[in-house]
Amino acid sequence: MNKKKALQYICENDISGIKAGLERETFLDIWMVVVNGRIFARSWGFAENSWYNSFLKDSCGQIKCGDIILNINAHIPDDLVDITPSINQVYLTKYSTKQYAKPITEGKHVEKTMEFIVCE
Repeated sequence: MNKKKALQYICENDISGIKAGLERETFLDIWMVVVNGRIFARSWGFAENSWYNSFLKDSCGQIKCGDIILNINAHIPDDLVDITPSINQVYLTKYSTKQYAKPITEGKHVEKTMEFIVCE
């Protein structure tokens, strides 16, 4: 049930929280999108200690959707090439008024796509 509420929250809100790894104490606000009932996000920055790079080292973490906190495992989607057009479309539609919507659907940002699997 919480996963369903989280999916709805992500669809209805621009910002959700992410905590990569088990050692971080605070959530970072990022853009997330839902495609076919799956949760995705793309890294904007390319810092060594970014949430994306942290997940590459340790796939465990949490997402925060309003009052709901869910444990997740993060991974690079196996079907990234196939699902990228759908993810791009959702980003462009959901964040159409934001200046970073177009750039996050291009180049290096697409390469930094991560999927979050809710641990049930």
